[in-house]
Amino acid sequence: MKYIQRYTKHINFIIGLLVVVGFFLIMLVSIVYTPHDVTSMNIPEKLSKPSSVYYFGTDEFGRDIFSRIMKGTQTAFAVGILTVLIGTIFGVAIGGVAGYVGGWVDEIFMRVMDALMAFPGIILALMLVAIFGPGIINTAIALGIIAIPSIARIARSGFVQHRDAEYVMAAKLIGVKSYKIMFRHILPNISSQIVVAATVTFATAMLAEAALSYLGLGVQPPNPSWGSMLKDSQAYLMSAPWYTYAPGGAITLLVLGLYMLSNAFRDYLDPRSKS
Repeated sequence: MKYIQRYTKHINFIIGLLVVVGFFLIMLVSIVYTPHDVTSMNIPEKLSKPSSVYYFGTDEFGRDIFSRIMKGTQTAFAVGILTVLIGTIFGVAIGGVAGYVGGWVDEIFMRVMDALMAFPGIILALMLVAIFGPGIINTAIALGIIAIPSIARIARSGFVQHRDAEYVMAAKLIGVKSYKIMFRHILPNISSQIVVAATVTFATAMLAEAALSYLGLGVQPPNPSWGSMLKDSQAYLMSAPWYTYAPGGAITLLVLGLYMLSNAFRDYLDPRSKS
């Protein structure tokens, strides 16, 4: 049984890492090169089947789907990274202060987080994007705000667990300032939980961005987005199924890779899994 668990852990890490790194390399390549111009229309070639010229076929405007999938990785990673940065920075700060200080500060901060979590995530994102307008930055900010409460709760739990530890008491006795104790001593000891939460947040942000783009409130044309491509392709599901398979497969594969990587991180960083 232990052998199977270790084997599964390694498989999750290897496959997840290969998928995520593969898409990351595609993103880097797409910055300087794509086989075809992602915005150039070629009406005579519209809805062409996959071929040696158009690897994934073309869309209703004759644009190369493979090139647009490549360019769409920039949107996926930009939104994912910005969301993780916003969610992690503010979530750790809020959860850390609440967990370390405790008392009325903890109560106020956590009730605010509870209020944010009371709204369904996608509904809150729709509201924020509708207020601030669509686009990569605004989408990432909206999704980052949604990610704050869950990361804050994880950070708070870790700080509550460690604030009375012996090494923290020793640091207090020698006069170490509170903010140094929080972020130099306690934070490194809960970094494993934060890393796992950040990886899951990345995957969740990608799915949410695709959903917002599908609804027309995410990244706007002419910037390619897998969600908007999926929306545009549904009218041609029967006549040109490859149009749907490409963005749908890209979303599924990258999200699956991220979840496998997060599971592997959780298993590697959890001391109980080493027993």
